Amino acid sequence: MICWTREQAKRYLLLYQGLLGEHLFQGKEGVCRYVERCGCIQFDPVDVCGKNAELTLFSRVKGMKKQDLQELLYKDRLLMDYPDKCQSIMPVRDWPYFSRYREAAKQAEKQFEGLAELEEVARKHMRTHGAVSSDELPVRGKIRWHSVIHWSGNWHGESNAARSVLEQMYCSGECVIHHKKGTRKYYDLADKYLPGSLLFAPDPYPDEESHLAYRVYRRMCAIGILWDRNSDAFLNIWGLTPEKRKRAFEQLAAEGKILPVQVEGIRDMMYIPDCALPFTDRVDEKHRARCEVLAPLDPMMWDRKLIRALFGFEYSWEIYTPQEKRKYGYYVLPLLLGDRLLGRIEASADEKTGVLTVKNIWTEEHVRYTGAVAQKVHGCMKRLAKFNLCSEVTYEDGTK
Repeated sequence: MICWTREQAKRYLLLYQGLLGEHLFQGKEGVCRYVERCGCIQFDPVDVCGKNAELTLFSRVKGMKKQDLQELLYKDRLLMDYPDKCQSIMPVRDWPYFSRYREAAKQAEKQFEGLAELEEVARKHMRTHGAVSSDELPVRGKIRWHSVIHWSGNWHGESNAARSVLEQMYCSGECVIHHKKGTRKYYDLADKYLPGSLLFAPDPYPDEESHLAYRVYRRMCAIGILWDRNSDAFLNIWGLTPEKRKRAFEQLAAEGKILPVQVEGIRDMMYIPDCALPFTDRVDEKHRARCEVLAPLDPMMWDRKLIRALFGFEYSWEIYTPQEKRKYGYYVLPLLLGDRLLGRIEASADEKTGVLTVKNIWTEEHVRYTGAVAQKVHGCMKRLAKFNLCSEVTYEDGTK
């Protein structure tokens, strides 16, 4: 069993995440490599200074451009939009592992009257005309429908028929997202873009117990360290009760796929994935301290109780909190310097004016915001500005 102090555990986690020391990932290839190792990164359409997935990659991949992600998704087809931990971006190669969810969508389709007929209309339209959005599909009216992949439960309302039929075909695997314009999705038939070896591959884990163990291991690879506790890290893993989660941990430990770690001062046993072993020997080395902003739904932040236990840092994304109840702001990002989460920062990019505006910086009580720290933060903001096609950084309080 590995025994670490909190400081060692923090350094390990940041090294594994590619956030401490020299960059592990570079350029377009690095984007693909990180997503393949992580399994999935969450997608959110809100764009204040970059979308969530873009910011997740920006903090880790040196020289990454937003266009790199778009090309990997919609030109190279090495990545795809697909529900994993909520709406996500994941490697195309992982398509077979989610076949049970597509099968569930196909079975659910039978309960929605008239949906099959609309699917045939959409199918013929895409065969003839190619990618289509719900606005362009020649289907009108409303239909009773809800997605079994995106959420569960009974829903008896009606939704836009064109959007519903395209989403249903996407959930069942007949369609993929061809591209996006802003927040608008364009769909096309999956067999135009995915090889039969993927489309018709059998489920590698057809029994539930093995599948759940795979999904737990996948989340552990995304974060780098986890414990057997209720956690947002396990969101959207169907059927994962506390008892089944415990069995998944036991199975993975017995197979040597996860390794126990006791962190000084933390009661619960933690575990790391076997792929992370090379990083365990580097926790006592000196590493270059980088300044990075973290995305609100960054994989490292999925288990916020774990982050609080290791870093003493409390974070809540307040985008859906009413303005009068926010402690900080609408789109506030954790701010990392070296092996410390030193605070939060709120920045907004305006591509038209070419200005990235830093609205506020909040540091933790124990942090001394020295001139050297301010310079590191400013360097990070200049990179963030360039990433958002801005040439200037301004601060609302007039400081640097």
